[in-house]
Amino acid sequence: MERSKFILDEKDMPTAWYNVQADLPEPLPPLRHPGTKEPTRLPPPLFPEAINEQEFSTERWIDIPEEVQAIYRTWRPTILHRAHRLEKALDTPAKIFFKYEGTSQAGSHKPNTAVAQAYYNKKEGIKRITTETGAGQWGSALAMGCAFFGIELKVYMVKVSYNQKPYRRNLMETWGAQCVPSPSPDTEVGRRILAEDPDSTGSLGIAISEAIEDAFARDDTKYSIGSVVNHVLLHQTVNGLETKKMMMEQADAYPDIIVGCVGGGSNFAGLFLPFVKDKLDGTKPDLRIINVEPTSCPTITKGVYAWDYGDVAGMAPIVLMHTLGHTFVPPPVHAGGLRYHGMAPIICHLHKLGFVEARAVNQLATFEAGVQFARTEGIVSAPETNHAIRVTIDEALKCKESGESKTILLAHSGHGHFDMAAYDAYLSGKLVDYEYPEEKVKEALKHLPEVPSA
Repeated sequence: MERSKFILDEKDMPTAWYNVQADLPEPLPPLRHPGTKEPTRLPPPLFPEAINEQEFSTERWIDIPEEVQAIYRTWRPTILHRAHRLEKALDTPAKIFFKYEGTSQAGSHKPNTAVAQAYYNKKEGIKRITTETGAGQWGSALAMGCAFFGIELKVYMVKVSYNQKPYRRNLMETWGAQCVPSPSPDTEVGRRILAEDPDSTGSLGIAISEAIEDAFARDDTKYSIGSVVNHVLLHQTVNGLETKKMMMEQADAYPDIIVGCVGGGSNFAGLFLPFVKDKLDGTKPDLRIINVEPTSCPTITKGVYAWDYGDVAGMAPIVLMHTLGHTFVPPPVHAGGLRYHGMAPIICHLHKLGFVEARAVNQLATFEAGVQFARTEGIVSAPETNHAIRVTIDEALKCKESGESKTILLAHSGHGHFDMAAYDAYLSGKLVDYEYPEEKVKEALKHLPEVPSA
């Protein structure tokens, strides 16, 4: 009998997060102040001081507070699965594993950092948090985290997703959060954009601007972000550390290829960073790490590596990253969590140094893969996750052609139970592919900030 799942005991869960900044062959470029353009730390009003320290830390291990571990244990460790039925359907010699994050209360990987950020805000006496959300997975996860620690939350949800995914909004409201569509009339940024384009579908960059403006306007409020920045990727490594332990100690396996979807980068980085350490130190030089993004918002594959703002209004720090331009509004694909103009600086840095690769795939092909995964493994995946499933299947089929029995590890970021309207559109033949809007990107890239050389 071949084993189908691998389960870690609670007592064997990680007690510290892994910080890749300790092992980078070249340090990350410093952030730039949005006003002066000079190197800076994050503006203190944005985050609690403990989060600021984690953002810039070069310590290899950061202890996970017991209060956070206790909440982690309500759904962690998550299960590592062997996709035997998918392998059989593909007739591939490849061994496919996937780490499933859909069993958290919020249905995705996002609570790994949401709980941690809510804890650090509570510890500093913060009463209220603002944030943005794309598909609603981050907003619902932070709503859950804030509910655990008794913190008020306001969520600015990208308007196209607010309309496409009403149950995500209901989930946030059930946990006690206030959720509004972005752009909204609640902020100066939102009012300005609505005046220019009343039918704006919104973007993560716009929603970030609104949430930051709101946070800066009140003394009792901090801002929280669900992806991109270093401390978020740090918190997500709890998943990769679990996975690495399970694969090596229980499955007697090590991946040849790791695949995950990227919008801001936190889900996939959280899985692959504990593995990329082996590539950085030369232990596993042939390990391939494939970041998958939509062709409609191809940040790494077609964006420029440049200094840019993290938000539309230019209030967030300037970072060196792959970007499509902070004013770029992506097409309204159903994978709302992948509609961000930039990418995590850590992923961009590793890509520049040649330790990770990237690939873009079309929307229809991802749903085709998601349906095949559902019909073989039984899990209806989030539209974002379907991007990674598409490339996992493609790599497994390459193994079929070559006869190689490679081990493929899929980062499965969450379920698609709140995304059935997207599946309905696909199954009824109404879903379409969105091409890379080259002219809009060219226009957006004209607005990159001019940053003085270091």
